[in-house]
Amino acid sequence: MLAQEVIRAKRDGARLSRAEIEFFVRGITDQSISEGQTAAFAMAVFWRGMDMRECVDLTLAMMRSGETLQWDLPGPVVDKHSTGGVGDNVSLMLAPMLAACGAYVPMISGRGLGHTGGTLDKLEAIPGYVAKPDTARLRQVVGEVGCAIIGQTAALAPADQRLYGVRDVTATVESIPLITASILAKKLAAGLSGLVMDVKCGSGAFMTTIAGARELAHSIATVATGAGVPTVAVITYMDEPLASAAGNAVEVMNAVDYLIGARRDARLHEVTLALAAEPLVARGLAANLEAARAALQRGLDSGAAAERFERMVAALGGPPRFLSRARDLLPQAPVLRPAPAPRTGFVAAIDARAVGLAVVELGGGRRRASDAIDPAVGLTELAGVGEAVGAGRPLALVHARDEAAAEAAAARLAAAYHLADEAPQSRPPVIERIVA
Repeated sequence: MLAQEVIRAKRDGARLSRAEIEFFVRGITDQSISEGQTAAFAMAVFWRGMDMRECVDLTLAMMRSGETLQWDLPGPVVDKHSTGGVGDNVSLMLAPMLAACGAYVPMISGRGLGHTGGTLDKLEAIPGYVAKPDTARLRQVVGEVGCAIIGQTAALAPADQRLYGVRDVTATVESIPLITASILAKKLAAGLSGLVMDVKCGSGAFMTTIAGARELAHSIATVATGAGVPTVAVITYMDEPLASAAGNAVEVMNAVDYLIGARRDARLHEVTLALAAEPLVARGLAANLEAARAALQRGLDSGAAAERFERMVAALGGPPRFLSRARDLLPQAPVLRPAPAPRTGFVAAIDARAVGLAVVELGGGRRRASDAIDPAVGLTELAGVGEAVGAGRPLALVHARDEAAAEAAAARLAAAYHLADEAPQSRPPVIERIVA
């Protein structure tokens, strides 16, 4: 079999066989297929697409390109994944909340991409946190604590790592079959028995339209279920930051406040409960979504979820008793200044992507993959849609390395916020749920 013939077949719109897909993925993994051929394959799939059978075969081949985890635990092994957004720190709370309800969560997370924040970047703001432990440590932490949020190691789905690197520089990231396979290869390699997918839609999402989000949600739910992991996809709005904080250390602090009950942003709380309830019902830990939400709330109110998070942090190298010392332990930016509203009024709309880019420009994200991140910078007290701003209520507080950076971020926020004389009608953050 020749790589160029597989590329030619897909270029011409043919349906690839399982053998052809497995051959190509093996070549990507052992590098017998060149980077140029990998790029050509990605572009052919981008233009010609894949049907569901091809997408399942691609996902499974990429999953099997490296180590796959197997578990022998007294509860179901489940996870959640998000397509990414601004102020989206749901994973930090959801994993320990699920663990407190009897599930086990080996969460393979990623770094920030473009204007979106990355779960690993947030967790690495915690001193000593080991984001990429070896498999033995991962197994130990999941077994003893119930959850571990880590990064993709070289052993898990290595074909995805190489293919994604090529897609990132060849304008083929937005291919739904390739997005689906990339997400699910990592998740299936973790040995899951259930998955919930958060597909974002809006100005801060990669899928800006509901139609695009719905297409991706159907693809992920169908392919994952076809590959043996029952999956529900939930479409949620990302037309404003989800939490009132955007950045790395500031989002960790927001998650700490959420877990201990000091503050729970309303939209963030609703999305977190909606997502966490799905795997509890799917794997038999709750009779229905209402019962699942009640169990999750009990885990929060009793402190059980907070205790799981604190144990996870310590087990992965972070400081003990982290929750009570988080404000002192997390890095803090030297400059804190308000971003004033350009006039008095109500927030009518927010360009969430512009808010994310403001964090990137502060140093809290990457322009290039090699860029270092400043974990201390970011935005807090972000005003949400419908909130009154003006004298005494800025758009946000800017955490910056210097005054010039703070001023530039404040200017970008002023351009990102659209104000009106009356508050707009509110809408729930969860749009719909999709089951294969």
